[in-house]
Amino acid sequence: MPLGLRRRRWPARHPSPRARRPRRAAALETLHVFALLHDDVMDQSDERRGRSSAHVVAAQRHRATGAHGDADRFGENIALLLGDLAHSEADRLVHTLPPEMRDYWYELNLELIVGQRADLTGAAGRRTDLAHAESVAALKSGSYTIERPLQLGALAAAATPDQRETLARFGWHLGRAFAWRDDVLGVWGDHELTGKPSGDDLREGKATLIWVLGAERLTGAPAAAMERVGTPEAREEDVPLLQAALEEAGVRQEVEDRIAAEIEAAEAALDGSTLTPEGIDGLCRTARKVAWRSS
Repeated sequence: MPLGLRRRRWPARHPSPRARRPRRAAALETLHVFALLHDDVMDQSDERRGRSSAHVVAAQRHRATGAHGDADRFGENIALLLGDLAHSEADRLVHTLPPEMRDYWYELNLELIVGQRADLTGAAGRRTDLAHAESVAALKSGSYTIERPLQLGALAAAATPDQRETLARFGWHLGRAFAWRDDVLGVWGDHELTGKPSGDDLREGKATLIWVLGAERLTGAPAAAMERVGTPEAREEDVPLLQAALEEAGVRQEVEDRIAAEIEAAEAALDGSTLTPEGIDGLCRTARKVAWRSS
């Protein structure tokens, strides 16, 4: 059984959990497409998974055909419309689900948008407070990627309230680990594996946990580079300089330690639960895969 839940009889008046799973999973995947399309425009990311981002492809086609107007603006507009279409399709997929599941879906969407807004305003304001960085990580990455989908899965599988509480605690900790692994990959990730240029988060001056810790520890030339990145004054050597300086200052190791601590807490949340042993094993293996992924 998925999520380690013991089999329960589902009321005949509702569609079975098995019938709901494809629809719920498709909705989450389609929502993810929406988020990536809009995120690439907002972050001005030229690549996604080793290929040109949607707005870049649309701009290239605009130029190739000699179309009227600004090619870059056209590309961004097309990508935003594609994202809007994906969001509409995702909402269409969930509209027949039970009210409680739709409530979780609404919260997931709201948290994603609030987290993205905080990500943008944090970079614009050059925020270096830990509370803000943790909030963005929890809302933008952890919640919509891990915690809320896990809760939706528990509802679809007819989990008991106790099981749902266990999975919520597990998902909260795993979501933080997922978000902080994203931060590490955004600074030191291998382009061949991530499909995005190494150091992209530094170029944009994103207010991540790494940025916050770096602001506390870096001095001299690296601190000056932190002031420049994400601005017109940025230099080509700023990103590799910061990558090296942050590692030397112990920032990367601290983030790795935090990730390990969250995985330990996530697994501890499963201790003594009523989930099946097979389910607990699967959740733990998934958690480790998520936390120590390279892409």
